[in-house]
Amino acid sequence: MMRRVIHTSLAPAAIGTYSQAIQTGNTVYLSGQIGLDPETMQLVEGIEAQIRRVFDNVQAVSEAAGGSLADIAKINIFLIDLANFQLVNQIMGEYFTEPYPARAALGVASLPRGALVEMDGILELAD
Repeated sequence: MMRRVIHTSLAPAAIGTYSQAIQTGNTVYLSGQIGLDPETMQLVEGIEAQIRRVFDNVQAVSEAAGGSLADIAKINIFLIDLANFQLVNQIMGEYFTEPYPARAALGVASLPRGALVEMDGILELAD
């Protein structure tokens, strides 16, 4: 099966041995995004700013793949403090409309670069 690498300068460059996303057929697999500003490659300050930056990064990669947030079928959210889950839920409501994607939210011990939140997802693009 053919694989297409998705890349955009509107989201942070990969900081390891991975791609921002990979498309196979109509499915796009988004790599995890943390709250890095794509211009400075520095984490934005604070949990709310990081959540918004992550959604902006996910949106940028989705659009680079030819889709949008509305095409996300599944999103995974990783938080170092699950007490921030309600804030994620509130902000997610600003970025997504019904029908919402399937979602998992997990508490983790740590994330790359000391990030407070990370998200990855799967898009299903129209034919």
